[in-house]
Amino acid sequence: MRTRTISVLLTLFLLAGCSSTPHSTAAAPASRVYHATASVGDFMTITVNSSAQTIVYTDVSNNTTGTVPYTVNSDGMYTLNDPTGNLIAAYEVPNYAMVIQAAKTGTGSSTPALITAVESGQISLATFKGQSYNYMQFRTASGGVDVGSVNINAQGTGTTSSYWPYGALNSDNNSAFNSNALDVAAAVPDPSGTFLTISDPGNSSSDYVFGTANGIFAVDTQNGAILGLKKAASANFDASFAGTYNAIYYEQTNVHAGSGNTETGTPSQGNATITVISSGQVTVSDASGNTMATGTLTPVADVSYLYGSPGELNDPCNGLFTFQVTSNGAQQQVFVAFMGQAMLFSSFSANTPWGSGGNYNYFYGVGLK
Repeated sequence: MRTRTISVLLTLFLLAGCSSTPHSTAAAPASRVYHATASVGDFMTITVNSSAQTIVYTDVSNNTTGTVPYTVNSDGMYTLNDPTGNLIAAYEVPNYAMVIQAAKTGTGSSTPALITAVESGQISLATFKGQSYNYMQFRTASGGVDVGSVNINAQGTGTTSSYWPYGALNSDNNSAFNSNALDVAAAVPDPSGTFLTISDPGNSSSDYVFGTANGIFAVDTQNGAILGLKKAASANFDASFAGTYNAIYYEQTNVHAGSGNTETGTPSQGNATITVISSGQVTVSDASGNTMATGTLTPVADVSYLYGSPGELNDPCNGLFTFQVTSNGAQQQVFVAFMGQAMLFSSFSANTPWGSGGNYNYFYGVGLK
């Protein structure tokens, strides 16, 4: 059975919107400070100094720090020369967002993970009242990913509705679809005004919510990274998101689930190129040019096995897209969402028929234009 801490449910409401307007990087300062969440569940602060070409990081969760020199490749990727071997590669849109490949995160400072960072900005509880959001949750266990939405009313209470692909694979587990009530009272603003904390009743640590003045927000929890964006007015794909994205992804292959939501499999990370054309067709290719996923985006609201019937998502999740590919006896479900100059993507695949369990594969990542 999948376990979910109360804090994860409480923090889902703290997923705020993002503007679809491209962010200008012309006046980027030499030193830029970010807050970050790793998919293994680490909260981090990161300072990029482009004059010294260094990245200084502090992993609050496992109490590690480092100063990492970097060089910039022709494609914009940062090659990181971390003397500890932790941070490996990164992409950045200055003053907007950053995605980093890491090798030594988690409680034992030994777990590979995807780090997503955003520039910190002033936020408060009032930021979220009366708003509706989509989200993806990235983990290194429990099937890797959830997708869904959260709706908050003017009084600060609301509901979540989510889909868990791993739950669809295993019919004897909890349902693939989950709905929960929320109460925002547990969120406490930090004195800095740049993030909020929620005490986790099942752990001695806290969950962290952080964001930017440009509207990108993220949540670091003990159950992985939650990334979200304000729901779109329409379910239809917006052609302005077409373009080429540089991405970093985390992948697990040949995964077998064990007790306590543990997994045994083969983890890896890599760089990818994602092309999105105006018709909504998406192709994800790894660094060797191999196609990891390709298909035409369909609004979640238009997919009958996700939305429209009792027991499924109770929200159309406008702005969240998907496609499904079945070939060679395997079924792959892909989800995509866009955040200004950034995109989130995730994939879960397993042999058919689903519902009877078995090994599986997943990957997820962040792409930047």
